[in-house]
Amino acid sequence: MPKRVDHDERRRTLTEALLRIASTRGLQAVTMREVAAEAGVSLRVVQYYFTDKRTLMASGPAELAARLDRRVRERAATIGTGLPPRTVLQVVLTAILPLDEQSRLDSLAWTAYYGAGLTGADWVPEVAEEALAPPNALENYLTGVVARAREAGDIAADRDPRTEVVGLLAMANGLTSSVLGTQRTAEEAAAVLRYHLDRLFDDVRSAEGHRSGGG
Repeated sequence: MPKRVDHDERRRTLTEALLRIASTRGLQAVTMREVAAEAGVSLRVVQYYFTDKRTLMASGPAELAARLDRRVRERAATIGTGLPPRTVLQVVLTAILPLDEQSRLDSLAWTAYYGAGLTGADWVPEVAEEALAPPNALENYLTGVVARAREAGDIAADRDPRTEVVGLLAMANGLTSSVLGTQRTAEEAAAVLRYHLDRLFDDVRSAEGHRSGGG
């Protein structure tokens, strides 16, 4: 009997080949023929699953977002359930950092997409919406986490959740660039994130301590 093809798995295999090229040679090296060679399949297979370069390129950010989600869930599972907001933020933000080889390659692929957007590649306008969806969803999710922490009194009431999250994500992305550029180690970058999270969540305790001391 002919072997049954798992189409989702085949599509994911091709996207993984795309991301390997992106992380090592940049998106300028990505063509349907190159993806076929990297995946060890014929060009016709790539053309069957992705009708043009735009649909092929659009599959990359979705897979990168899925990998980040898996890293977050795996790390959270090792800690337990019902994690407090402070722990959720640390797990998610450190999952963005290139702490191991796979996350380093994923960070390079994200950087390749960002660079393509800056240089105005011809497929960028049509892929931009797909590429922005995962980061926007992550920002919205973390904003909800910080909002709940503020409501619970874990962070100061004058903190704006959206602004705090935008700053934390910008910091995580900037630290990622510094690790990729060997300016600092991944461990040092993670320590910087912990430092800023400590300050965010210690504001309330510090204010309470001052009030107690002053009373």
